[in-house]
Amino acid sequence: MTRYGVDLRTGEMFETQRRTLLESDIAWFAEWSWDTNPVHTDAVSAAAGRYGSPIAHGMLGLSVTMGLISRLGVFEGSSVAMLGVEDWRFLRPLRAGDTVWVELEIVSVRQASDASTTVVDRRASLLTADGVAQQGRLPLLMSTHPPS
Repeated sequence: MTRYGVDLRTGEMFETQRRTLLESDIAWFAEWSWDTNPVHTDAVSAAAGRYGSPIAHGMLGLSVTMGLISRLGVFEGSSVAMLGVEDWRFLRPLRAGDTVWVELEIVSVRQASDASTTVVDRRASLLTADGVAQQGRLPLLMSTHPPS
């Protein structure tokens, strides 16, 4: 259900649905982004490397984070603009077969200079069964109230 700036509270938490990453997701992202580094695309090369198997692109994790947040429906139709990606950290590698989900915390809610919009600071954590894989802040400009 769509929420607006007036509806959100500091400390409020949301948890997304879960999604399992597939080898085809990693292969598609490599082709789409033109980042075909063997650590992502070559099982033999990756097996001999630091991680022991191919890993997903860090930006694939961030992209999936954004998609999972979108599927919450909370910001659907009320978002005006994403204001940035701040202090984003890549803490654990993601691999095909990992099931991921997002815990999203509303860190702050404040009126923007234009009273029709609200700035919402959100902390997102992309999780796997092994813990936090990626984490950072995703500030958002959104409508304060539903359209009249």
